[in-house]
Amino acid sequence: MIETNRPAAAPADDEPDLLRDQFRQLLRYRRLIGAGIGIGLLGGVYLGVSTADTYVATADVVLRAPTDDPFNPSLAPDKAINIGSERQVALSSSIANEAAKKLGVSASGFASLRSGLQVTNPPQTMVLRFTYTASSPKEAAKRANAMTEAYLLKRQEALDVTRDKMVTGYQEQRDPVAKQLDELVKSINSMPAGTARDAAYSSRTDLQSKVNTLNSNIAKLQALDMTPGRVTSAATPPTGADGPGIVMSLALGAAVGLALGLLAAWVRLVFDPAPRSEGDVARALRAPVLGYLPRDRTGGGPLLAAGETDPRLAEEYRSVAFRLAYDSRFADRRRLLVVAPRGSSETAAAVAVNLGASFAETGKDVLLIEADLRTPVLASQLPTDAGSRPRWSQSAGSPAAGKRPAQHGDTEWPDGRQLVVDAGESGAFDLIPGQRVRNVARSLTSARATRLISEADSPNATVVVLAPPVLSYADALALVDRVDGVLVVCDPRAVHRSDLARIRELISGAGGTVLGAVLHAPLPGEKRGRGTDRGAALAAPHAPSAPQPRPITREDDEPEQHIPGDGTDTVALRTVRPGRR
Repeated sequence: MIETNRPAAAPADDEPDLLRDQFRQLLRYRRLIGAGIGIGLLGGVYLGVSTADTYVATADVVLRAPTDDPFNPSLAPDKAINIGSERQVALSSSIANEAAKKLGVSASGFASLRSGLQVTNPPQTMVLRFTYTASSPKEAAKRANAMTEAYLLKRQEALDVTRDKMVTGYQEQRDPVAKQLDELVKSINSMPAGTARDAAYSSRTDLQSKVNTLNSNIAKLQALDMTPGRVTSAATPPTGADGPGIVMSLALGAAVGLALGLLAAWVRLVFDPAPRSEGDVARALRAPVLGYLPRDRTGGGPLLAAGETDPRLAEEYRSVAFRLAYDSRFADRRRLLVVAPRGSSETAAAVAVNLGASFAETGKDVLLIEADLRTPVLASQLPTDAGSRPRWSQSAGSPAAGKRPAQHGDTEWPDGRQLVVDAGESGAFDLIPGQRVRNVARSLTSARATRLISEADSPNATVVVLAPPVLSYADALALVDRVDGVLVVCDPRAVHRSDLARIRELISGAGGTVLGAVLHAPLPGEKRGRGTDRGAALAAPHAPSAPQPRPITREDDEPEQHIPGDGTDTVALRTVRPGRR
């Protein structure tokens, strides 16, 4: 026999396959990707429309520092000029005010005049680049030149004011010294020769030196070249709009939107609790994925796929049956428990029925047991005929053996009723239909149910048991100790990875083994995340409304008293998430 309980590991160097798998997983969120592209296209349209009538004119100005020798190579303009400060000055309101006076802009248009200006400095240069944006080419060029001229004029005024202040300061220092020198010269002329006259001559020399120094400084300042800079490139009206155009804007928006959509899809994929691939399902259950039912045939049709026009579904069931037949854990005991995680059991019922037909096609004596005693519907949905009573019904303890038959309302299961299902060309197999009972747990764990499941011990016999969702009721766990091979049927988009891990833990704790999983697409009208409650989708379209069970009366007409904890009530399982157990 071939062991199929371990999923095959992907080769370590199979990176292209891994990338393709991740890309396919991202494509699951087509709405997010489409929303991203839509947002990008809207942004592209806005960019194209908003920049369609936008024109940009540029003027360049080279700054100069005041100097008395412009050809002196030892002078470093970048040491005398702080280009960052000059850029802030060019963007200041004083420059905008000067340009507004020249352009005749009113106070109400001053804010828009200033907002259209942008000043930059190319790296490693003493150039200021004035860029002005306006709604017309001529207006953009006119305002750019006005801003440039206003900046040079203001810088010229600032340099002149600085020089004048320094000259005035030197003159204020020189005038008292020159006056003192004139008075000293007059006094020397009237002094007789001697020591006092010699001292006066020495003072006159000192005062004359100070006056000469101050005069030299004043002369140097007055000789400075105070040119603030020059315009190297005047602004001219642009020939076209500054925007990229509607076509380029749409292309750019689509590219950005696609990147945004893929990013959103990736974030959604990372935080999606649902299995992202068949490998995630296999890792959570620690069992292989035995099959994936075709998308268009997973619900809404008849349970038996044999004889349908499209053979894909029947072939998929045969493939799952053959994979199970070659699994040594199933082949040794030939007992299979088919369950869904939660919600609807419609697809699980279809899998159980069609696996029974596939096993019967291979010559096996198949017994299908409907252990869903809460919503039993198989007998009403399958083509059945009454069959002979099985061997287990003739044993002691049955009504035929002398035991008092059950009173009205005290229905027992299994009650010996057996049907033959006609599977067409696949053959026939036996069905033990389910029925509503007063105590589900007691019926599933009874000796009669155990003898029924032990039919798999007969030569060439196979038993398939359909149970309610394992995370909704404990019915499946009550059968695991006798039907230890479990097949999980689920929609990977409607179940969480933690749910699958919880199923594996419950089944392993009860002594069973998960043989594999069968995946299917969402059923028609079923919401993603959680299926319909308690298999309503399975029972509603086909099964007639079942009467509600009536209260059970004792033979002496005494009212029955319910004793809590006597085993007559069942409790639905509660899903315990990791970390809270």
